Amino acid sequence: MGGSGPIRVVVAKPGLDGHDRGAKVIARALRDAGVEVIYTGLHQTPEQVVDTAIQEDADGIGLSILSGAHMTLCARVLELLGERDAADITVFCGGIIPAADIAELKALGVAEIFTPGTATGEVVAWVKANLRPAS
Repeated sequence: MGGSGPIRVVVAKPGLDGHDRGAKVIARALRDAGVEVIYTGLHQTPEQVVDTAIQEDADGIGLSILSGAHMTLCARVLELLGERDAADITVFCGGIIPAADIAELKALGVAEIFTPGTATGEVVAWVKANLRPAS
């Protein structure tokens, strides 16, 4: 979506997983790097995440998933973005994602997957290189 100004990212914790430390660390790192971050909080549905991204005119959605439901949740977020004519919002994901699932997630349309141990600087650099607001 985007527009002029800084990159805007919705950081979301979809599903029943209540562990949000990683999402908050990424949100802070992105904010410190000049990205506008909207953190949705815990236990969001894919519908709530997509609604927030559209309402906030986000350039990207960062999903933090530690529950093992990454295939279902990512697929649903991408499906909803397509249904709501918002497929230009880039989706990236972090969390406990088995290596065997990464190729399938990317085939679904997830732009990047960050696994445990990824440095915050790597996430920030990727966001700045890949989520440029339209001019």
